[in-house]
Amino acid sequence: MIANPNTNNIPPEEYLAVEELSPIKHEYMNGQVYAMADANDAHVTIVGNLSVLLRNYVRGSGCRVYMSDMKAQIETANTFYYPDVMVTCDARDKALVNHKKYACLIVEVLSDSTEAFDRGDKFANYQQLPTLQEYVLINQKQQRLECFRRNADGLWVLHTYTQGSEINLASIDFRTSIDNLYEDVTFGIEN
Repeated sequence: MIANPNTNNIPPEEYLAVEELSPIKHEYMNGQVYAMADANDAHVTIVGNLSVLLRNYVRGSGCRVYMSDMKAQIETANTFYYPDVMVTCDARDKALVNHKKYACLIVEVLSDSTEAFDRGDKFANYQQLPTLQEYVLINQKQQRLECFRRNADGLWVLHTYTQGSEINLASIDFRTSIDNLYEDVTFGIEN
């Protein structure tokens, strides 16, 4: 969730050093630093539900699940984002303590203030990760999950899951009911 750009142009090494000490999370895009907005109950619940489901599923496989506090680096875009959920199965990421470069699955929970960015520039940047196989957008106002999956030709194909669906995340061969993802989420309350 992006808000309040800092107008100073800083190198990524300085961003990483300052971010380690900052009480507020910031995303970094080509020299610009942006403070992250807070999340609401539905957002946090969905992220928690998915993280627990994925963590239990990948346990012992060598894959790791990260939520909200781990940065994803897109070197070709000179960018660091904090995905809501990220999975990496690449051994090269084990050597990286404060960020990951080789995610196979990235998930963002949509909000009114970030939806256009998550679907547009952020997705375009994530597509530059050669290891990324799926980019997932989750709606917090209704049961709807959109999974953009990279096919054998390198094209991103949309797979949509709604109420009553079984979600399939092929990048890690994971399946679950959409009801599990939305457990304890109340729709129609003020965000």
